[in-house]
Amino acid sequence: PEIVEATIKERGANLTRGAQHYAEDFRRSLREEKPAGVEAFQVGKNLAVTPGQVVFRNHLIELIQYAPASGTVHREPVLMQSAWMMKYYILDLSPHNSLVRYLVERGHTVFMISWLNPGREHRNLGMEDYRKAGTLAAINAISEILPGRKIHTVGYCLGGILLTITAAAMARDGDDRLASMTLFTTMTDFTDVGEINVFMDASEVTLLEDMMWEKGYLGHKQVSGGFQLLKSADLIWSKMVREYYLGHREPMFDLMAWNADGTRMPYRQHSEVLRRLYVDNQLFQGKYMVGGRAISISNIHCPIFAVAAAADHVAPWRSVYKLHLQSDAAELTFVLTSGGHNVGIINEPGRPHRSFQMSVCHEGERFLDAETWKEKTPRTEGSWWPTWQQWLVKHSTGMEGAPPMGAPEKGLAPLCAAPGTYVFQQ
Repeated sequence: PEIVEATIKERGANLTRGAQHYAEDFRRSLREEKPAGVEAFQVGKNLAVTPGQVVFRNHLIELIQYAPASGTVHREPVLMQSAWMMKYYILDLSPHNSLVRYLVERGHTVFMISWLNPGREHRNLGMEDYRKAGTLAAINAISEILPGRKIHTVGYCLGGILLTITAAAMARDGDDRLASMTLFTTMTDFTDVGEINVFMDASEVTLLEDMMWEKGYLGHKQVSGGFQLLKSADLIWSKMVREYYLGHREPMFDLMAWNADGTRMPYRQHSEVLRRLYVDNQLFQGKYMVGGRAISISNIHCPIFAVAAAADHVAPWRSVYKLHLQSDAAELTFVLTSGGHNVGIINEPGRPHRSFQMSVCHEGERFLDAETWKEKTPRTEGSWWPTWQQWLVKHSTGMEGAPPMGAPEKGLAPLCAAPGTYVFQQ
């Protein structure tokens, strides 16, 4: 009825516009071009523009150190890593909604991992490569630049899973360099993965592995297409109705532009994620092996801040909440924010219709099931960012003079300005 009404009212002009939109989208698809409007958002110009320097590079990561915004900073630096299936700058989007800039302006020294976009030649890179040459290499570099400092670590989605694995292995081996661990929309128990479970039965996993074996990687379009199917009513059909029948082109914005700038995943690494985590649930069961020995999340005793999103269909919040069953940390802060997998995290102060629930669980306290927790935990209006930033301050040890960029005397001289080079790999 809505289409008929619009067609009568506009005398078919809506269908003419819709046909033009369809023709443009079809042409872009054939040429493998990005969606219309992406051209207005460019990395290094109006996206990922927080000043900084690449201070370390290897075959898998570039490590960005952001320039201080004041003469004094909190002693403990913050290391952030997103999933390797997304460009890092979701955490440094436009100046008004950049989580990196938000922290830097409040006196935090921030480091960021920017992942390589792997190709066919990287097919044999696995989870252990990402742990050693990724997360652990960044921690080691920061320890050289800022010796004697403990590090606040942040992991987003799969980046949070890799951070958890790294932190558990460090704790097992007596490495106490972590001041805290923050996890954004990160599952550590894969018993109930929600709607994505339709892609996780044995036949689907085997099909994915066969597809990856031929190319050596899983492409961004395959990943994003799967997520779109999970929410096809919102992400596919309603979009087609609006743009092709009603003739209303959705304006492009920074998060949409970022979402179109995807990366690939190496064959071996993605296969290990599917088999060891999603299918066999080794991390939850204490069977995940690092260096030939099992690791346990219960060994992580630094403070933990976990953020889940109420409308998340990638990491359902009730599954994220199950971290309570594994954690033996002295303090576990859990936040349930409004929004989905990305909008719930890119949640800068000042945006309307945002709220969150938060609780702090101390060692020895009784466990509440997820539904009881949700019913009893009070709701706070606004963004959770200020609360988290104050939590970081609480678990820091005071202020000192801003550090230099890198450590040239230790072979960690600045290599180039942020956003670096890996972020531009297509």
